[in-house]
Amino acid sequence: MLTAAGTVRLRRETALGFTTSGQVASVRYEEGDRVKRGALLAALDSSTVAADLNAARAERDRAEAEYARMEKLYKDGWVTKSRLEQAEAAARAARSSVESAGFANRTALIHAPSNGILLSRNIDAGQIVAAGETALVLGEIDKGFVLRVPMTDSDASRLRVGMPAVVRIGSSARDPMRAVVSEKDGRADQQTGTFEVSFRLPASDRLRSGQLGSVEVEVSRNASDSFAVPANAIFGIRAGEGLVYVVDGKNRVKQRNVQIGKLNDKSLEILAGLSEGEIIVTRGIEKLRDGDLIKPIRVAR
Repeated sequence: MLTAAGTVRLRRETALGFTTSGQVASVRYEEGDRVKRGALLAALDSSTVAADLNAARAERDRAEAEYARMEKLYKDGWVTKSRLEQAEAAARAARSSVESAGFANRTALIHAPSNGILLSRNIDAGQIVAAGETALVLGEIDKGFVLRVPMTDSDASRLRVGMPAVVRIGSSARDPMRAVVSEKDGRADQQTGTFEVSFRLPASDRLRSGQLGSVEVEVSRNASDSFAVPANAIFGIRAGEGLVYVVDGKNRVKQRNVQIGKLNDKSLEILAGLSEGEIIVTRGIEKLRDGDLIKPIRVAR
């Protein structure tokens, strides 16, 4: 039995902001509030953008009227074609300005893109914000929750995506939840050297981002899908991982990240990243580049 502790997180978190600068008029929700798809979360003061839109519409109407007048005069021979083209260009520019001002007016409001929980609120009414600045962070409930668990490379290598698990969350530890391994990091954390494993949790109203939990996974103590490859087949080794060149069916090499275990003078244990029967390059790797075509003369399994 493999046991470990981790933290509950929403699987997807989305940063939201305004596409134009301005003064915040209102913010409807607080951190931790649940919102429904389409709910109005925040709004800019619309007086400036509304004025810009009205001005753009007025200029469009004037430019189009001028173009219509120039078109009639051109047909009667009173103006040159160059003058007509200038009026036409001015009308097109004015229509584009209306579209731009209309977009700014529409996006002066932030609506929830999905059902979710407001994880972060970085703005308040009266605050001046810049275009593109992160105003709110929404955790998307529709994508579900996961328990993120840091594990050593030896423990992470014993798990496979889809394996069942039992999770217990904080004060509800006596009421376990069924979960499955959903994701495994391919790179170790540079500070801790651990790999983060995610366990997908079932929908539940008692789940909150940041809760602590524990997981139990039934694995065979002796079972291992690891195997050894020649030590000179590995390059770029660091923090429990390395790189190999895998040969595809067309004899082209593809660079592959692998998790590594014990090393001796002749071989290196591969914990994850390769499958039984795949062909890797064991000599001349220093001369290769990703995608190179080769003629295999010897294979390692």
